[in-house]
Amino acid sequence: MMRFKNIFLVGPMGAGKSTVGRQLAAALSFEFKDSDQEIQRRTGVDIPTIFEYEGEEGFRQRERQVIEELSGQSGIVMATGGGTVLRSDNRRDLTSRGVVVYLHCSPEQQYARTARDRNRPLLQTEEPLARLRQLTEERDPLYRQVADIVVSTERRGTPSVVKEIRRRLESDTP
Repeated sequence: MMRFKNIFLVGPMGAGKSTVGRQLAAALSFEFKDSDQEIQRRTGVDIPTIFEYEGEEGFRQRERQVIEELSGQSGIVMATGGGTVLRSDNRRDLTSRGVVVYLHCSPEQQYARTARDRNRPLLQTEEPLARLRQLTEERDPLYRQVADIVVSTERRGTPSVVKEIRRRLESDTP
């Protein structure tokens, strides 16, 4: 199983990338990294503040630098931000430097998990569920393009998702 140098989790907000990533890293004795948390650590401010002062493009530039640096490490499980796949350089780095796992769930499930979270700048809109559906339509093809493994997190507990990812990593055909 340890033929992988890294495992990268991609998917929409609310899919469980950070939660699953922490438990998967512990189960594999890998180090856990979260690209959004790393951006916040480096800037000293939360993501909504970065969006407010630098816009989405400023955030994406910071995200690009973090993805490039972290994906170059070895022995990590990294949870990426939902929009990481929007940049071709990020997609290239992820697919060439590790196994990419797409954590998939419906916009309705995402909404149920993120409705009260004010740390989601893209959801600060009159119709957050409609926005989640739009983001899914735009990003799902990119998640699938980079994914070596697709795992549903819909109405599932984290241990079940981690167990499935481990089983698929260990099999010859992820």
